[in-house]
Amino acid sequence: MSSESATVPAAEVTAEDVLWYIPNKIGYARIVTAVISFFTMQNCPISTAIVYTISCLLDALDGTMARKYNQVSRLGAVLDMVTDRSTTAGLLCFLTLAYPTWGPFFQVLLALDITSHYMHMYASLAITGGSHKNVTKESSPLLHLYYSRRDVLFTVCFFNESFFGGLYWMAFDRYYTAGKWIAIISFPLWAFKQFANVIQLQRAAVLLATEDAKDANERNKAK
Repeated sequence: MSSESATVPAAEVTAEDVLWYIPNKIGYARIVTAVISFFTMQNCPISTAIVYTISCLLDALDGTMARKYNQVSRLGAVLDMVTDRSTTAGLLCFLTLAYPTWGPFFQVLLALDITSHYMHMYASLAITGGSHKNVTKESSPLLHLYYSRRDVLFTVCFFNESFFGGLYWMAFDRYYTAGKWIAIISFPLWAFKQFANVIQLQRAAVLLATEDAKDANERNKAK
C-alpha cells in the first residue's frame, strides 16, 4: 500500500470548531476579565489593575497560539480587534467620569481609536482580503513597523494602556503618585500610538477612496 493511499484525510473543520479554537477561547477569556474590571473599576483599583492587566496580557498570547496550532481565523482577528477597542473604551469611560474637565479629550481619543481601527480593518478585508496586520513597507513604513514586529506592537500597546492605567490610578488619592509616574513614563509611546492611529485612519481613507475611484472609472467606461 502506498503512503498516499494510507494517508488519513483531515477531518472537515466546522463553524463550531472555529468558535472553539484555542486563540478564540483566549479571546473569550479576555472579554470576561475586561467585564470584571469594569465592575471593580470604581472602588477597587488594585483588583482592577490585576484583572485588566491579565486581559491585556492575554492579547499577546492569542496570536502565538493561533500560529502554533494553525488556528488563524477571521473570527479571531475581528474578536481580537473589537476586544482591544472595547477594553480601552471601558477604561476611557471611567476616565471621562473621573476627570470631567478632560471628558472631551477622552471622547476624541475614543472616537479616533474606534474609527481608525474599524476603517483599517474594513479596508484590509474589502480591498486586499488579508489581515489588517499585513501592511507593506511601501504603503506605510510606520504601520509596517508597528504591525510586522510583534515586539514593537506589544510594547506600544502595553505602554498605551499603561498611560491610561496611570491616569486611572491618579483618580485615587492613595495611588496618585504611582499613577503619575506610570503616566509620565508611558507618555512617549502613548503619543506614538495616537499618531499611528491618525496615520492608520488616513491610509484607510486613501485606500478606500482609491478603490472607489477605480470603480467609478470602470462604470464611466462602460457607458
